[in-house]
Amino acid sequence: MILPQLPLYVIAIICGLLSFLVTHLSMPLIIKKLEKADIVGKDIHKSWKPIVAEMGGFGILFGFTIGMFSGIYMHDILALQLCIVLIVILLVGIIGIVDDLLALSSKEKFFLLFLAGIPLIWAAPPNVGLIYLIIIPIALSIGSNLTNMLAGLNGIESGLGVISMTSLTIACIILGKYDVTIISMSMLGALVSFLYFNRYPAKIFPGDTGTLIIGAAIVSIAFIGRVKLIALIVLMPNIIDAALKFYSAGVMNRQQQKPTQLNDDGKLVRPETGFKSLIRLILRKPIAEKDAVKIIWGIGIVFGVLGIIVALMMPGMIENQTLMNFLKIKEMFYHI
Repeated sequence: MILPQLPLYVIAIICGLLSFLVTHLSMPLIIKKLEKADIVGKDIHKSWKPIVAEMGGFGILFGFTIGMFSGIYMHDILALQLCIVLIVILLVGIIGIVDDLLALSSKEKFFLLFLAGIPLIWAAPPNVGLIYLIIIPIALSIGSNLTNMLAGLNGIESGLGVISMTSLTIACIILGKYDVTIISMSMLGALVSFLYFNRYPAKIFPGDTGTLIIGAAIVSIAFIGRVKLIALIVLMPNIIDAALKFYSAGVMNRQQQKPTQLNDDGKLVRPETGFKSLIRLILRKPIAEKDAVKIIWGIGIVFGVLGIIVALMMPGMIENQTLMNFLKIKEMFYHI
């Protein structure tokens, strides 16, 4: 071990602070370079339609990478697992870049994300079965797409990411999984910093480069930390949003989606026709964009707190005979 005097929670804090600083310092330059390269988009949810830099996920990815490399350097016993997660997040980030530039179809994106999730198999528990191994990249592909779907308003994706990572970090600390907090804190630091530039009125959008890696990080933490139930809970806002969209319109490409509209007062209104979504569910009456985002964040906080409560209850669950029987069945499933 390179720095044996540092406990895991201190390493996690250092990784989080480094990722925060790197993202915060790099974002102004990234915004400037993206605008110069004309990698920009129109913010359609404002009456004056400002032009905003796209693909801000570069900053999140940069900060996360530095944070993770720091963790690898300071705790070489965990180097393999941390390297695997870093490789997966970088691969997902590359897919996000390609999607931002070339607009991949839903099937292409799902397949590429599945491939990106394959390295996570090497971090699976020993002696697990084939089904469990196949589920890992499938889960990564689904999770990445979930955080990519609930998007479009200033700060909504990065804000929900901050809430999810905070909840997972606290849950892992409660369960004594301090090693996994290196991953969650590295992503949390980058997201908190990015949110400063992405909140209303946004100076930059995350693009698929940013939204996909949030889901990939959540799924990676879920499998490596064995906190899959908690990860599922914190992803519930995204799951609800996806379920509403699939129920109302099936699998859609972005070109088929009609965006949320503005009324004469500059407030968001849902179109009379089109798919359902979590955002449109709360737009029963016209709402300002920043207020709509706060409501979505509030929903995320509710599920985040629920995830933490589940983590607090887990030690007691082990003593429950019914739950113990369920866990035995679950363990049998792992070896199929």
